[in-house]
Amino acid sequence: MRQKINIPHQEIIPAILQELPGWYRQQAGDRELPWRTSPTPYHTWLSEIMLQQTRATAVIPYYERFLEALPTIEALAHADDERLMKLWQGLGYYSRARNLKKAAIIITEDYDGKLPDDFNTLLKLPGIGRYTASAIGSIAFGQPWPAVDGNVLRVLSRTLASSADIAIPAVKTAMEQALAPHYPEGQTAGDLNQAFMDLGATICLPNSAPHCVRCPLEKICLAHAEGLEQELPHKNSAKTRRLEKRTVLLLIQGNTIALHKRPDRGLLAGLWEFPNCTGKLSKNDVQEWLASHGLSASRLRTLPAAKHIFSHIEWQLSGWRVELEPTTGLSAAETNLPFTWVTPEEMTETFSLPSAFQYYFPYIS
Repeated sequence: MRQKINIPHQEIIPAILQELPGWYRQQAGDRELPWRTSPTPYHTWLSEIMLQQTRATAVIPYYERFLEALPTIEALAHADDERLMKLWQGLGYYSRARNLKKAAIIITEDYDGKLPDDFNTLLKLPGIGRYTASAIGSIAFGQPWPAVDGNVLRVLSRTLASSADIAIPAVKTAMEQALAPHYPEGQTAGDLNQAFMDLGATICLPNSAPHCVRCPLEKICLAHAEGLEQELPHKNSAKTRRLEKRTVLLLIQGNTIALHKRPDRGLLAGLWEFPNCTGKLSKNDVQEWLASHGLSASRLRTLPAAKHIFSHIEWQLSGWRVELEPTTGLSAAETNLPFTWVTPEEMTETFSLPSAFQYYFPYIS
């Protein structure tokens, strides 16, 4: 049986939508973002994918570098996978980049290199869900689609004094359905969605006191009127992350270091990494691991602990810098390990290593 979601006080939604476009246009210059100066369909699509789970200020240099290298959808469709991953290195959630290329290939082959403007067609492209399709449709094509994400859910929950649990997918759907009948067409549709984004990112903040005195919705916000700003929205606690201990090995042979390519599926699929082992390895453990693979060390140095958090896993990292004996480590065939030996310069310029391993970059040389 489908759960019925009640979104209260929907009668004030027209007032919310009336206030936001003017506020957005007035303050847009204070938050200059490069994708807004040239909101082509490709630029809008790329920026929306990059902005998923990532702050706008962090996205800007990646966005500019990506477009310089791959200025068109066709260029993206024909991009070398290693180059694509290198351009994405540090942004995380690498499946986003792989889906961008998959979608670009479809767009190039089936739509003459032009992003389709039909909502349902956009939804069929890899990596594009309802929020991204709505953002593209409204910003790039002026279509009346509300783009509902965490920012919008937070703003609306407070403004409407809604106690619905925003972690429930049906609540997101109900909020979208409540907004849709009131959404305009043309530039105002895109301005509205970007206004919600800016309001949630700069004023109606999560986990802290919102800046209500600066909010364009202060006078009509029911949570503010009732003193409920910090109690809303309601969201069930996230699932506890699984903890994993891993030991990273910097295997140094002369002026080269060993890299290993991860499997094509699963966490960090297809990316390069330093060899690593499950658990926290002692010096003796590392020596035994080396011996089991036909390697021996001339010098072993322990490295500082680090931590890297994924959405569902936390890696608790320890590390060792291993200088190999001159006669070992040169041949992947001899060691029976799928290693690629590269110089630090080659690693920096060509190979994409996720940020989980970048804690140990300073200890290579």
